Amino acid sequence: MELAALVSRRPVPGAGLLVTLTRRCPLRCAHCSTASGPEARERPDPAGLRRFVGSFTPADRPDVMMLTGGEPMLLPRLVADLATAAGAVGTRTAVLSGMFFAARPRARSSAVVPPALLRALRSVDHFSASLDAHHEREVARSAVFRALREIREAGPAVSLHVTGEGPDDPYLADLIRDIDWEFDGTMPTLVNEIRAVGRAATWAGPARRGPGPDQGLPCAMAAWPVVAFDGSVLACCNQRVVDRRPAPAHLLLGHVERDGWGTVRARSLESPLLRLIRAAGPLQVRERYGTEAGQPESPCAVCVRFAEQPRVAQRARVDAGGAAGALLDVTVGRDRGARGAVALVRQYGSAAYASSVLPRGAAR
Repeated sequence: MELAALVSRRPVPGAGLLVTLTRRCPLRCAHCSTASGPEARERPDPAGLRRFVGSFTPADRPDVMMLTGGEPMLLPRLVADLATAAGAVGTRTAVLSGMFFAARPRARSSAVVPPALLRALRSVDHFSASLDAHHEREVARSAVFRALREIREAGPAVSLHVTGEGPDDPYLADLIRDIDWEFDGTMPTLVNEIRAVGRAATWAGPARRGPGPDQGLPCAMAAWPVVAFDGSVLACCNQRVVDRRPAPAHLLLGHVERDGWGTVRARSLESPLLRLIRAAGPLQVRERYGTEAGQPESPCAVCVRFAEQPRVAQRARVDAGGAAGALLDVTVGRDRGARGAVALVRQYGSAAYASSVLPRGAAR
């Protein structure tokens, strides 16, 4: 599964599932959005995750399951088990890694990727490596490139997930040139800009807050359920929401130890308020139903406060609680997905590098 295909499914309601396997990570990157590190121990119960993924069926499953963390490759057996179970009913699995295992050459071997990890990765359909100035302080760029070559030879499609400080960041320009040269334009790369969340909240500036300039658009980030570090399943991947307890009621879909995929998916797709958040965006919902003044705020901050405004949910049920609301939700999601990965990255990632999500020469 190539990166562009994965990204283009992101706005489609229920088409994917994001799973955080652990908050632990051997790296200490200064910009980590999840504030992960070597001492972190928070993680969903593996038995609960296996049971939850085991509830997928050929007729009711996500198209894509994205495994992340922390560092998911600290748990190679769990990665392989979940990917194998999901693949048996038609779900494709992608993994995002910080590449800790490439930091030091392995003794008596020319390979970078340990055999146990490589065996696990043969079970997945896509592997994406994080690479940026903060990662490079702990894992060399050349080691990441070498590991990606080994992983690609093992079978899964590969890509890079790159983060910079903005479109004019000289490091970012240099890195993109290096990737293009090293892989002859064949390496899809998702480029994002640092946000003031997680560990970066202590130093990233206000200009890096929020999801991008097109804040009034429909919210694709509420399309895929997210398994948080405590096993709760949220409707939103915003890190502040993922970590917030109690979770906003309208964004809480269930728990992996109590609910199956069918229940979680139904709660997401059948919620009138979530339908409108996905189809119109939080700012438009507030403008139509809200009781607050429309002061400048990020869509995420507006959305979280819907939990404190029962009138918004009541009005949403009237306008989007029936078949017309369901059709609007699905139609908007599919339409945005059909526009392709580049269009989505222009809104949520780095617009200047959005075309990098496709290999050079691919149709834009």
